[in-house]
Amino acid sequence: MSEPLVLGIETSCDETGVGIVRGHTMLADAVASSVEEHSRFGGVVPEVASRAHLEAMVPTIERACETAGVRLYDVDAIAVTSGPGLAGALLVGVAAAKALALGLGKPIYGINHLAAHVAVDQLEHGPLPAPCMALLVSGGHSSLLRVEDVTTGVTPLGATIDDAAGEAFDKVARLLGLPFPGGPHIDRMAREGQVTIDFPRGLTSRRDLERHRFDFSFSGLKTAVARWVEARQRDGATIDVADVAASFQEAVCDVLVRKAIDAATDQGIEDILIGGGVAANSRLRVMATERAEARGIRVRVPRPGLCTDNGAMVAALGSELVARGRTPSALDLPADSSQPVTQVVA
Repeated sequence: MSEPLVLGIETSCDETGVGIVRGHTMLADAVASSVEEHSRFGGVVPEVASRAHLEAMVPTIERACETAGVRLYDVDAIAVTSGPGLAGALLVGVAAAKALALGLGKPIYGINHLAAHVAVDQLEHGPLPAPCMALLVSGGHSSLLRVEDVTTGVTPLGATIDDAAGEAFDKVARLLGLPFPGGPHIDRMAREGQVTIDFPRGLTSRRDLERHRFDFSFSGLKTAVARWVEARQRDGATIDVADVAASFQEAVCDVLVRKAIDAATDQGIEDILIGGGVAANSRLRVMATERAEARGIRVRVPRPGLCTDNGAMVAALGSELVARGRTPSALDLPADSSQPVTQVVA
């Protein structure tokens, strides 16, 4: 049997992504982002995102097919993010995928967004090592997952108990007067600054590690930055935005890397995969690679364009499911905003 040709649709947040994948080869990755429409609000507005998905869906599908040089009825299956994410945004993608599956007579796979962030690395670095430790970091998630088989065996070890890493980047960026989304702007400013402030590392004290060894918390860090900035403003002192950005970024990356390596060591795993939008952060990539290599652990990180939400990651997991002969989803599959990562296929 030839490698499956799968079209993937991603609409969990503010980016309409359509990807086309054959086996582990990406043929197209078309993305229409509505980030500019949200920037004036300082964050994603669900209703705005849903409307943007409606308007972008057909043109983005057409662009992906043109780039890949395929026709819709050439595809073997349709994969779509069914959760987790914004309920209204997910509904747009799931409805579009159902229409395509019904009209083309193709099977449909409702894909877990987090598992797709793991699977996408196969498009760049080949088959995933088994097992591997996945560190997924984005605006809504900071998770550590033991991955035996991305189509069936994803075991959560830890997650954020309040603000996710990407959410903290956005909130601190707003405090510093930087645009939304905050991650890329803090990364850019941090390159111009120095780590001069010792901001707290959440859930890393001995007492915290007893209960939350592999969990994350960035709410306290965000508050610490806000109080530091407010204190300088009261005193009329100059705030070096670059130094604050560098110090904040260092604290986030330190916690993420420290816990990922601790989890991999605890589980006897020699490979760490980093995915999600925050995985595009330059400091995180360098720090993780350096510290892991010192412990004899390998690190895999997709190129930045595959870290952020995209349709190719959905198609990649869909292609793996088809190749493994996994049972497709029913045509009445729901959009589940809180779909657990243990449920790879809806």
